[in-house]
Amino acid sequence: MNTKLTLRMDEDRVKRAKEEAARRGKSVSKMVGDFVDTLGMPKPEDRPLPPITAALVGVLKENRVSESDYKAHLREKHR
Repeated sequence: MNTKLTLRMDEDRVKRAKEEAARRGKSVSKMVGDFVDTLGMPKPEDRPLPPITAALVGVLKENRVSESDYKAHLREKHR
C-alpha cells in the first residue's frame, strides 16, 4: 500500500529533482523511494568483490596507462 509523504525543499532543489527524474524516466517519488531502499545497505567498498575481480585488483598498479594509450589501443584493435 502506498502512503503519501510530503517533503519540503527549496524551489531550486525541487526543480533539480524534477529535471533529474525526467532525465531518468522516473517520478520524483520513485527516485526518493529508491534512495530510501539503499539506506542501511553496505557501501560498495564494504562488499566483497567477486573472485575474478578481486584477482585483478592492482594488476596495472605499476603500469601507468594514459587515456591516449588506451585510445590508440582501441583504434589499432578495431581497424
